[in-house]
Amino acid sequence: MAAAPFFTPLIALVAVLLDRLLGEPRRWHPLVGFGWLASRVEARLYGTSRLRGAIAVLMLAGGFALLAWLAQRSLGAWAWLLDAGLLYLAIGAASLGQHAAAVRRAMDKGDLATARMSVGRMVSRDTADMDDAAVARACVESVLENGCDAVFGALFWFFVAGAPGVVAYRLANTLDAMWGYRNERYQRFGWAAARLDDLLNWMPARLTALTYLLLGKARLAWRCWRKQAPAWESPNAGPVMAAGAGALALRLGGPAVYHGCLEMRPPLGEGREAGAADIARATALVWRGIGLWLALAFMGVWAIA
Repeated sequence: MAAAPFFTPLIALVAVLLDRLLGEPRRWHPLVGFGWLASRVEARLYGTSRLRGAIAVLMLAGGFALLAWLAQRSLGAWAWLLDAGLLYLAIGAASLGQHAAAVRRAMDKGDLATARMSVGRMVSRDTADMDDAAVARACVESVLENGCDAVFGALFWFFVAGAPGVVAYRLANTLDAMWGYRNERYQRFGWAAARLDDLLNWMPARLTALTYLLLGKARLAWRCWRKQAPAWESPNAGPVMAAGAGALALRLGGPAVYHGCLEMRPPLGEGREAGAADIARATALVWRGIGLWLALAFMGVWAIA
């Protein structure tokens, strides 16, 4: 059975502590295995029909969510262990912080080549010709955006739907990262993965933006969210990154090179350019947000007890 409402914040706290202490598994991470399976499914079902892509998403994300629900029911009183374990595997706060810290250490040492290589593990843009400011900007943007995708989105769906919700959300997010491209190959086959990810992230993204606003420069964050987010291509990344940039009083966005092509992205935030020290500020903002979410969850349970 699903965890009783009173235990839900406690299970979330356990999962966050596991992530903080252990980080993500270094070997045999389930998402790596899922990525392999998704590639096999793609090889069998790929076609130019949106229906084929929708079937693939339903089989993978829906199928594993159903398995999580069945396992939860079969475990009875021990279902909380499954809940905590799956949420721990879905949260990537520690890993996000480790990747960001590697970029900052390289920048502090003046090792731009290593900083470019490290930030290249976090972003999909080309990093070979980045200067210090571009590296710091890319890293801060990644921390803010992944605060939603890898942290708050998982927490939101755990609070809403328990372990099955976490599984469906995280796997939809993974399929979007694999198939959700607007190119010739995935324009139609990846449509369902991209739309499902947009749908599941709609509320978490706005709650993440609100979290950044509350924990940073609120008025500036609100102004940037309201004015800049609509110009951003992604309906969910826009609010998150605009509010986060405003909360930190930084200028983000702007030109970036993807697959050899320069893209003129809209500006995000206001203030000075991002620097190496702002990477730690962005990471701290995410961790303070986690603390706020857990505190509110406990308060909510106690208020209705």
